[in-house]
Amino acid sequence: MMSDEVSSPPELSSEPIEITVEARAHGWRIDHYLSRLYPNYTRVLFQKAIKQEAVLVNGLPVKAARRMRVNDRVSIRLPEMPDNQLPPEDIPLDIIYEDEAIAVINKPSDMIVHPGKGNYAGTLAGALQHHFDQLSDVAGQFRPGIVHRLDRNTSGLLVVAKDNQVHARLSAQFEKREVQKEYRAIVWGRLEFDSDFIETFMCVHPRHREKMIVCDEGGNARDAFTYYETIRRYKAFSHVRLKPRTGRTHQLRVHMQHIGHSIVADRVYGGRTALKINDLNVHAEIDAEAGENDLLISRQALHAFCLEFNHPQSGKPMTFEAPLPEDMELTLAALDQYQKDE
Repeated sequence: MMSDEVSSPPELSSEPIEITVEARAHGWRIDHYLSRLYPNYTRVLFQKAIKQEAVLVNGLPVKAARRMRVNDRVSIRLPEMPDNQLPPEDIPLDIIYEDEAIAVINKPSDMIVHPGKGNYAGTLAGALQHHFDQLSDVAGQFRPGIVHRLDRNTSGLLVVAKDNQVHARLSAQFEKREVQKEYRAIVWGRLEFDSDFIETFMCVHPRHREKMIVCDEGGNARDAFTYYETIRRYKAFSHVRLKPRTGRTHQLRVHMQHIGHSIVADRVYGGRTALKINDLNVHAEIDAEAGENDLLISRQALHAFCLEFNHPQSGKPMTFEAPLPEDMELTLAALDQYQKDE
């Protein structure tokens, strides 16, 4: 039986090399084709190279969705990276697991994963540079070891790659949807169903580019799929388990807003800016020391609770869990006290 793998290509470098597309690669996207040719590099890197016009097909720049044809001539060089290095930062990290290939981190809320838009200090990427001697660099100098990300104010589990081959293998698991992720969230309102599927298309908001919205199919829309289970209902809130099948930007936050149950304290997607005790419609006497405006949580009540994947070297299935952070535990305790559904 003939393998669908392409033959060994020349090594990549900053100087252009040329490749002739084989018959078995006919119809593949250019970014998929290159990531198959070079499994030690991620598709993200090739998409960056394509945007920088470091990839040409038959002498012309292309888009990542361009389909290969037999005997196409592909010219490629490694994309340019920033000259400045990301400085290490001595920031404490909650390291759940570590070996010679990977590390699993429990990221706190209010920590950006990697620098961007003027935020260059206090990032997870800077902390990783300080804590580990070796990290993958295939995603760029500002994303050492970063295989996937969480929103700034979402807490929980991330896996980090220590070399480029490990990075590529982990990225392939994410791309093939083989990684299982479970989040915990506290949302406004009582969910109607014990469990359900949310399946939509999503795209960037046409006016507010930092936001995502549910939209119709077509154009730049991408499919988004989330399964949820209701853990517990309160009078005006629900504690929910979320299992995304796709990894779209802000997917869980947008999907919960879409079904009318925004995540608590999600200021971007309708969950208000914070939750205080007096927001619980308390009719009982409140501890005088706490005060009726005592803050419970001031960031979206969303936590990456469980992460399952196969070890990129041994193939062994691995499962990790990170307990709920203090602000979410405090919020649930207040709901148990003041919002019990009798």
